[in-house]
Amino acid sequence: MAEEVYLIAGLGNPGSKYENTRHNVGFQVVDALADTIGTSLNAEKWETLSCRTQLAGKRVYLLKPQTYMNLSGKSLARFADFYKVPTDHILVLHDDLDMHPGRLKMAATGGPGGHNGIKSIIQCLGSKQFFRLKIGIGRPGQNNIHPDIPVERFVLAPFSNEEQKIMDERMETLLEGIQLFVEFGAEKAMNLLNSVK
Repeated sequence: MAEEVYLIAGLGNPGSKYENTRHNVGFQVVDALADTIGTSLNAEKWETLSCRTQLAGKRVYLLKPQTYMNLSGKSLARFADFYKVPTDHILVLHDDLDMHPGRLKMAATGGPGGHNGIKSIIQCLGSKQFFRLKIGIGRPGQNNIHPDIPVERFVLAPFSNEEQKIMDERMETLLEGIQLFVEFGAEKAMNLLNSVK
């Protein structure tokens, strides 16, 4: 029987300038996962940083596209194609403006929802049938969040101390959800992650 292969991709922008920004929360989670496993993403191939590891006895690639957010699909699709990762074994972690900070939601399919990284992945994979793990960052002008900051500036700014504290508190659940996805499948992962409001 062929070995099961999974791809866990965090979205963000490369470079220290963007390191702890809201748009880079996907990078943060993938780095935390690598850290927990005891590895790091240091292989450079097709404009990505990646590593190969094991989770629950299965082969897992951790990935951070280095193409800038709007072209994330270009490197992700090439990577998935080369390593023969089925689309339903791909989990993409990304920020979501329409959920309040710290809310989590895992979805099986759907449109880009205004997220350019997801839009690029759908175009390049030629499929919507991959899993997304959305991490709420809030939207400026709603729920007392920075009404005077335009969206473009908001997503590229660092988390406030309060927001970072929420993200840090969510990290354990996020990592557990990813582990469940690989080990037992999407339903178990969704039960955990989608209960975090």
